[in-house]
Amino acid sequence: MKCPLLPLVLAGGLAGLAPVASGADGDAPAATLHPRYLDLRAVPRISGDAAAGKRKSQVCGACHGDDGSGTAPPFPNIGGQRADFAYWQLVELKRGRHLSPMTPLVSTLDDQDMRDLAAYYASLPLPAARAGTGDTPAEPVDAALLERGRALYLHGDAAKGIPPCQGCHGADARGMRDADVADRNGRTPYATFPVLRGQQAAYLQSKLAEYREGDLHDSTSDFIMGGIGRRLDADSIQAVSSWLASLGED
Repeated sequence: MKCPLLPLVLAGGLAGLAPVASGADGDAPAATLHPRYLDLRAVPRISGDAAAGKRKSQVCGACHGDDGSGTAPPFPNIGGQRADFAYWQLVELKRGRHLSPMTPLVSTLDDQDMRDLAAYYASLPLPAARAGTGDTPAEPVDAALLERGRALYLHGDAAKGIPPCQGCHGADARGMRDADVADRNGRTPYATFPVLRGQQAAYLQSKLAEYREGDLHDSTSDFIMGGIGRRLDADSIQAVSSWLASLGED
């Protein structure tokens, strides 16, 4: 199922942007991208060496764990994430246009490092959201809140102009089915959209709040989510974040 409102969001948020240039070998290193934003609409698929990425991931484990699961609720799960999304997130963080504690950590990575790390974390199983902190168990989440989040994710809210999240992130929040298969124009636009299933609720809330406030605007994906974020209130953000975090492996 494709999102019925996505063409409208794309038309409104991405009008006039030029496609990214690609190299002769099909790869587009960050240096060739538009200096003001990352145009991810037609970037070629990335590749990397997962074994090399594992060797390079020791520092990452302090916050993201050896299995790619966040060691605390504010830190995102990155295990099982799409390699294309993970790579472009690292590129965006390295550009440093938005203040992040990750920026100095990725500043020493070269393009191959980022490809290898993305490939490694994509090779891991998808972890579940962390419940509670340390010895403190998580408080039970209200069933009505979870149902509100489920409805928003699957159906959106047409009255508020909110498209269903599943239109880009898949009905099961594992990403769009066949996202890695090129369309008739040779593009894989859904490959750069993240897996959201079992993501940390606190992390999702902070990211959606940043989109709502217009703080993230360094890529075409940011432009899409910024348009959606402006239509979300705090209760909607909490609801959809809580529901996604509640999803298990099944």
